[in-house]
Amino acid sequence: MNSVARRLSSLVRHSGFTPEPFNNGHHQMQQLQQCRGIRVKVMGGNLEAALGLMQRKMQSSGIERMIKQEQRFHIKNSEKRVLAQKNLERKIRSEDLAKKLKAIMIKKVRGL
Repeated sequence: MNSVARRLSSLVRHSGFTPEPFNNGHHQMQQLQQCRGIRVKVMGGNLEAALGLMQRKMQSSGIERMIKQEQRFHIKNSEKRVLAQKNLERKIRSEDLAKKLKAIMIKKVRGL
């Protein structure tokens, strides 16, 4: 949990975020969310529960993905190949599932 907090604080320091006038809706929401941040109340001195809630909020808001994208270290070519292979397999599985669902829906519509 500490590593997530450290990465988040370093990201905020290095990002140099300054509020600017908003241009479009999506960009506006993203900047507004960055500006507000995530707040978690510590109830009854239970820090572990508060950290768990903060991590869930970070995952759902996309901050965790943003932190991972802001990696400051080198990724080896072998790791890049493995990640590319996994992404390709995920894409192929998704396409196969979409084809199967389409076939099922066509059968259902035709009453077969």
